[in-house]
Amino acid sequence: MGKFEKKSAESDPTISLTAMPDIIFMLLIFFMVTTVLREVTLQVQVNYTRAENIEKIEQKRLVSYIYVGPEKLGGNQLGSTKIQIDDSIIEDVGAVQQLMYDKLQEEPKIIVSLRVHDETEFGIVTDIQEELRDAGTLRLNYSTQQEQ
Repeated sequence: MGKFEKKSAESDPTISLTAMPDIIFMLLIFFMVTTVLREVTLQVQVNYTRAENIEKIEQKRLVSYIYVGPEKLGGNQLGSTKIQIDDSIIEDVGAVQQLMYDKLQEEPKIIVSLRVHDETEFGIVTDIQEELRDAGTLRLNYSTQQEQ
């Protein structure tokens, strides 16, 4: 009977929590660094055009978006076609050149992504393209939805 006797535990069975704050802090830093927050409140409606051949932009931090579409009014109503850069509506297409030139000076590798409502007149898009060319922002992208 001596071989199979149960020995009593001499150590305290509690779990040490001294490393817990360090682990929580590291997880918090990880999620803060890897999370990209949406910065723009859309004031125009954008329904993306569908396309077959699309490529995903890997470095989203280098992208500046220009939204073109009908302005959202109260009560689910839509107004006339407007241009939005960041959180502001641009009344004059000529202002696009100076705004994007300033952004180009801040980030020389900037990619301008046009997010255009699918029913927007192409003349407005052409005017924006000319302003972007005059500003020197030649890296241009069109946001679309992949066809099923």
